[in-house]
Amino acid sequence: MKDQSDKKRFPSSDGIDVSKRSTIKAAAAVTGGLIAASTTKIPEFLYRSAYAAGSDKPIRVGFQVHRTGIGALYGRWYEQTTTAVTKLINEMGGIAGRPVEIIAEDDGTDPKRGAEVVEKLAAQHKVDFVYGTLFSHVVIGSAPRAGELKIPYFVVSEGYHVASGKLNRYVAQPGITDVRAQVTAMSSWVMDNLGKRVTMIFPDYAFGYDHRDFFSAEVEKRGGSIAELLAIPPTESSYTKYFPRIPADTEVLYHVMVGPGVLTFVKEMGEHFGSNRPEIFGFIDSLEGVDIATPGLEFLEGTYLWEGMPRYADGYPTEHAAAYRKAVGLDENGASVDDPKSVSANSHMFGCWETMFIIKEVVEKSGYKDPKDYPALIETLEGIPGFAEGLEHPQGEKKFVGQLHQSFGQQFISKVSNGKLDVVHRTTIADGMYEPEADYTTQPL
Repeated sequence: MKDQSDKKRFPSSDGIDVSKRSTIKAAAAVTGGLIAASTTKIPEFLYRSAYAAGSDKPIRVGFQVHRTGIGALYGRWYEQTTTAVTKLINEMGGIAGRPVEIIAEDDGTDPKRGAEVVEKLAAQHKVDFVYGTLFSHVVIGSAPRAGELKIPYFVVSEGYHVASGKLNRYVAQPGITDVRAQVTAMSSWVMDNLGKRVTMIFPDYAFGYDHRDFFSAEVEKRGGSIAELLAIPPTESSYTKYFPRIPADTEVLYHVMVGPGVLTFVKEMGEHFGSNRPEIFGFIDSLEGVDIATPGLEFLEGTYLWEGMPRYADGYPTEHAAAYRKAVGLDENGASVDDPKSVSANSHMFGCWETMFIIKEVVEKSGYKDPKDYPALIETLEGIPGFAEGLEHPQGEKKFVGQLHQSFGQQFISKVSNGKLDVVHRTTIADGMYEPEADYTTQPL
């Protein structure tokens, strides 16, 4: 179907009542200007007095990182982003006048090991908070231990597991949107522009099931239908046996794959369909860390992808996005400035940047000093209505729903054109909102 969108006409996102919005934006503009300048070193007058007013005792953040396993690519970029944002926060004066220290532990992208990492960070390293987890099965395996230990656990995942209410009050996902909000926001555009008869290909674990369940529901609600659901085991290395199962009447092929096999997946999909293909809409998860211009990916030309934050600088050319990209070391194509072959996971790693600034905000607003203040910190977080777009939140404005411990924000749809990604549509916050099914604030602390 004809693409009726215009990448240069972005609708504004919802207005939300964020306290001290003007102050936050002004501070972000000043700091953003400093970062974007030729020197990245912030003048000492901005941080010396802050440390003097605080304490030399650091805020210790336990970073649960996927250094190995199927999440290693994400883990590498999550770590690069975490290093950059921690450096900036410390140059700005730390958190509540205290320096920030990151203690990283590899969870191997494994649920059992994830719970062990949470235990080690809390009991052995005595961290103030645990942060950073991405893969949904690791979050689900780790969150119960965080609840038992009563330590705040800030995940940078996407699954609906937090907002569903299935975890516990010590777990929050305030710096990145969840799958249900993402597919809710984009479903109308897909149905209006690409087609209504959909086959879905997704990973055979919780993250994939969220896509399956929530996009299927949106398709049916909007008068479409699901032709086939294909769940792919995460250990799969070849996908040719799955493509013949795609019904001939499929109008839209919806794919979301994660892990080291994604390049093979896309190439084999192209070999199967050739030029006679349905419209294709995918999540950038299938191609995070992969250059769109890679030989063998020509099949993607003219297809569409969801992006959480555009990979290319011209996809969202704001001053705050530019400052963020400079700080984490991205070139205009979303690759490392040190190695153009190292392509980022920019649709996800911004969540690390934003979550670290959220930790800073809730610590300072709650008056947190040590673990006895966890209840006040969590209640403070639950009472925050949202986060203003700025240096702290370069992906865009967020609405935070305290009862769900989940943020809602804008989404991007991009088209593959001439071997790169061009943003053709940006959703509003309201597009992704859904009725809450849980309320963590009723649980005891």
